[in-house]
Amino acid sequence: LIYGMSAFGLKNSTGITLAEAENFVKAYFEKFPGVKSYLDGIRRQAASQGYVETLLGRRRYFPALQTKSNPQMKNREEREAINAPIQGTAADIMKIAMLQIPSVLAKAKLKGKMLLQVHDELLFEVDEAAADTLIAVAKQVMEGASHPAVHLKVPLIVEAGKGANWAQAH
Repeated sequence: LIYGMSAFGLKNSTGITLAEAENFVKAYFEKFPGVKSYLDGIRRQAASQGYVETLLGRRRYFPALQTKSNPQMKNREEREAINAPIQGTAADIMKIAMLQIPSVLAKAKLKGKMLLQVHDELLFEVDEAAADTLIAVAKQVMEGASHPAVHLKVPLIVEAGKGANWAQAH
């Protein structure tokens, strides 16, 4: 719901009836009015400006919200506009961490390498003997990834795993 899912979308993804989904959405926003206020504000901002921003100021434009275009296109762009500040800020924070990690690994004399980023995950390659140290260092960097424009009230928590391959690390 915080990414703009409608009662219809909730019904389709959970298998509950439309009436149950509508009741759930209503109860959710009654319990969390701040979420509703935030979402409504993002909708208004996207419609009036034609874009939304991440906490670091990166913009994503939504031209269909300012035209009399196809209602399905407008609904899709509205859902994307709701999602963009949250997911985009997460991506910005991940990029900050990724820029900091190589120098921190070098300073710690760890020969591990960052190989891949997939959404909110980083995959490293390191000797097994150094895996726990690399995990501790990477977690510290990722949990502390900061920028003067990013002021989060909730701490970032990083989970880590290790294995011979990505699947085993999960």
